Amino acid sequence: MLRQLPAQEQDRLLSAYDYELPEELIAQNPAVPRDSARLLVVDSTRHSHHRFYELPQLLQPGDLLVMNNTRVIPARLYGRKQSGAAVEVLLLEERQYNQWLALVKPGRRLPPGATIVFSGNAPESLSATVLETDTATGGRVLQFDVPQGMSLIQVLDKYGQVPLPPYITNSQAASEQYQTVYAEQPGAVAAPTAGLHFTPELLARLKETGIRTAFVTLHVGVGTFRPVEVEDITRHEMHGEWAEVSADTVAQIRETQAQGGRVFAVGTTVVRSLEGAAVSGELQPFCGKTDLFIYPGYQWRVVEGLITNFHLPKSSLLMLVSALIGRQRLLELYKEAIAQRYRFYSFGDAMLILPQFE
Repeated sequence: MLRQLPAQEQDRLLSAYDYELPEELIAQNPAVPRDSARLLVVDSTRHSHHRFYELPQLLQPGDLLVMNNTRVIPARLYGRKQSGAAVEVLLLEERQYNQWLALVKPGRRLPPGATIVFSGNAPESLSATVLETDTATGGRVLQFDVPQGMSLIQVLDKYGQVPLPPYITNSQAASEQYQTVYAEQPGAVAAPTAGLHFTPELLARLKETGIRTAFVTLHVGVGTFRPVEVEDITRHEMHGEWAEVSADTVAQIRETQAQGGRVFAVGTTVVRSLEGAAVSGELQPFCGKTDLFIYPGYQWRVVEGLITNFHLPKSSLLMLVSALIGRQRLLELYKEAIAQRYRFYSFGDAMLILPQFE
């Protein structure tokens, strides 16, 4: 079916982004040290195999790496209903002060008005009231009863756990191994995983080589991992995620471009932040929600190169990377990575896409 369609039409079909991955290649633990992960380096005509710690030699002085400094919060909570029945809550995003959208299991038995009580490593319990059902996600909007003057994020360490993705089922990783070493701004429910490969020592070597860094914040939420469920991907609607691109980062990008340097996004969340801040046609400081969905045919405005992990079949992230190097080329590279036994997904290996594509 796909071979009979022009490539441009195939790019719009969900089924065109499928591939088979042996289960044993789903990484359950991160590389130790972080920068020992493998790195598939790709340009317009070739690819080569490296290690992540070789990054300073693979980039050029004057290049700029833009990173996401979000920090994963302990977003998974375990509580009980008033009846005593167990409840699992996964926080997704803050809607208002101490009011959060969350996925709740079992959700059907938690109508508006229901109360959940959480216990943790604190003498007092924490409670939340269900306000309403969110039709877009099937989740619940919860109002948390937090001590006056405090936010839920300030007390989460006492009650919650850092959530790992559902495909990580047998991990011995510590919570800090699912944080980037530059994580600062709490609010994400999943890590910007391309950044997990950096160590303080590698960042220092990059700086010594003349490669600069800048930061954005995008709190990874349901929009990043929500599955695409329509065969015509142009009908998929991304869930908005909160992002901030500061005036300082915009200035660093403009200076890099003016001096002939190249702008690399470290991860798809940085891509969405920067390109979302440039939807008017020119990059501007931005603070708010972005629901930008990038797939083949997209006209790039800011990002030239990309560091990214290997993504799930039929995911919006796979479509985003396809928009940069082409769907067929990307799937060929994934076949090569599988043949070479690269490790996939959040704790897996990485790909460096150099900005030499026409």
